[in-house]
Amino acid sequence: MKPIIPMEPSRSDSIPQGQEWVAQVKWDGVRVLTYYDGREVRLYNRKMHERTLHYPEIIDIHSYCDADSVILDGEIIALGSDGKPSFHEVMRRDGIRRMEKVAQAQKRVPVTYMIFDVIYKNGIWLNQRPLIERIKILSDLIQPNDYVQLVSSHDDGQALFHAVRQHGMEGIVMKKTNSPYRIGKKDDVWLKIKNYRDLIAVVGGFTLSGGMVNAVLLGLYDEQGRFWYIGHAGTGKLTQQDWRELTERLKSNVSKDRPFVNKPDRSLKAYWVKPALTAKIKYAEWTEGHSLRQPSIQAFVHVPAHECKFSPEMFS
Repeated sequence: MKPIIPMEPSRSDSIPQGQEWVAQVKWDGVRVLTYYDGREVRLYNRKMHERTLHYPEIIDIHSYCDADSVILDGEIIALGSDGKPSFHEVMRRDGIRRMEKVAQAQKRVPVTYMIFDVIYKNGIWLNQRPLIERIKILSDLIQPNDYVQLVSSHDDGQALFHAVRQHGMEGIVMKKTNSPYRIGKKDDVWLKIKNYRDLIAVVGGFTLSGGMVNAVLLGLYDEQGRFWYIGHAGTGKLTQQDWRELTERLKSNVSKDRPFVNKPDRSLKAYWVKPALTAKIKYAEWTEGHSLRQPSIQAFVHVPAHECKFSPEMFS
């Protein structure tokens, strides 16, 4: 099976109401589609990069799915020490590059596959069927187990968002019950409402304390390819070991040239690096000067630096 680009929700600051909408938890994980052609199972992320070897828990499809062939859409999550989904933790699995480490990582970072859609079943494409029908098909197909769960749908989006916010989770997705699955599209028949904001930014510099990195200087590119400083982030979700590894990596890539167009507020004590390392950043809001308020690092990610750009929806 050839992998597809999954459907994405549009962003919204308001929660629609009415019987034509259902609400689902927006899990803070890694989007993964499962493909089974009747012979083998393969997993791909939203960028169509294969993840089959990263998550062996999901490969035994007959242990949770009753289909001769299928394409499933969902989110792989891992829980942090506080019992909530942690993007930092799941990236410890998704970021593995030496596959011989997967077995050890399975023990350290258990994952759960949260399935919320079915696009293809037994040789038939379902993407034009209404969401409510696909949810019914999915509930008949999937038998939850220790590693696989079905995402539940709720009638009251306001109540679900309130519960999500109380638990400090990422947010919710509102979906129209009659919506098709628009492959490769972002559509406002699916709306994401976030409890907090995040983005992928590029590291362009760092500061030290006692020989260790204590903050990184972050930037984004504009449409002209210029690299702009947007703020600095401290510890966030990183462990001491993470900071030690980051220190070694950044110290080995120091450059004498400042990569930012504008001058960072920490430039006197900063060391510059070539923009390459990217990270998921959680933040409260943008300031008037287009810098991030209260940014913190959630995890380092494998996203090309040149793809990290300003977008209009960031400031809406």
